[in-house]
Amino acid sequence: MEVLKIIAPFELESGQQLEQLEIAYELYGQLNNNQDNVVWICHALTGNSDAADWWSGLVGPGKLFDPEKYLIVCANILGSCYGTTGPASINPSSGKAYGADFPLITIRDMVKAHRLLQSHLGIHKINFGIGGSMGGQQLLEWAVEQPNNFEHICVLATNAVHSPWGIAFNEAQRMAIQTGLKAGANPAEAAKLGLEAARAIAMLSYRNYDTYHQTQAEPIAEKLEDYRASSYQRYQGQKLRQRFDVYSYLALSKAMDSHNIGRGRGGIDAALKRISAATLVIGIQSDVLFPVREQVQIADSIPNAELEIINSLYGHDGFLVEFEKIRKLINQFWEGDKSAQKQIPQLKKRRMAFLRDGRLALPGTEGF
Repeated sequence: MEVLKIIAPFELESGQQLEQLEIAYELYGQLNNNQDNVVWICHALTGNSDAADWWSGLVGPGKLFDPEKYLIVCANILGSCYGTTGPASINPSSGKAYGADFPLITIRDMVKAHRLLQSHLGIHKINFGIGGSMGGQQLLEWAVEQPNNFEHICVLATNAVHSPWGIAFNEAQRMAIQTGLKAGANPAEAAKLGLEAARAIAMLSYRNYDTYHQTQAEPIAEKLEDYRASSYQRYQGQKLRQRFDVYSYLALSKAMDSHNIGRGRGGIDAALKRISAATLVIGIQSDVLFPVREQVQIADSIPNAELEIINSLYGHDGFLVEFEKIRKLINQFWEGDKSAQKQIPQLKKRRMAFLRDGRLALPGTEGF
């Protein structure tokens, strides 16, 4: 991991500022002579800059994003606790961690930090940008702000504006954390317990009914307590508690709520029409947090966009685990498989027509 240190005020969309900024990032591979082999990966809510770790099925030698072919960049987002300035960072004014005093940040602030890093690295254009969920929100925002910065982008399981449904899930998680903060005699420990509960709530939106039915069902019908599903929720909460900062979780969930690609730009459709990059939009049929209709809206408005929908048992988390399905779709899109590309415009129209009618499956089409 490398860290860019900027000893200058960083102005935020809210009107507040950070006195200085640090951006943690990872580089894999080398820039080629033509400077046209840059891949930029934007990570999601609790991710980090080590994309080769959390996206190991796509990033690494011999894989889709191969450091032998590409210069791959992944920056930790503003507000996180993995090296970039966030609530766990030291506030120069007080000499203490920001904690609950960390200012409100937005997706646009995250993109502003990405742009500073791009300039520092001397990268003039990005061949391929990719991000899922909150990473996709960043990428869309960036592609609207700088339409000529990307040749290709791929956004997965994301949206153009964060929905009331998504905001409600985030608020429920923040309520769990705040309850812990108010109830505990030891504030730090209580906050961590609140974070466990918040993660358990989040898991219900990241997966779905079928995920739990197939992976957490009880093998013994006579059981009366200590169910596998209960244990799974506790386990997921404890895992996040051990690795993530509670105030970063609060700050980043609020930043996700702020996402609206059309704010100050004449609306969502007008904003998305500014994107000039060739765009692949991937939705997940079983995603209850970012339902497919949100990806339809994105693909419908971007001038040069293709839409693909994949099946996955894992709901929203499918963008983190369905490596082979994602790889095939990106290869078809990026490498320009001519026989497949000829079918895409007609197929896209058919898919959108079915999706607008409220149906999530197109019978007889591979990938549904």
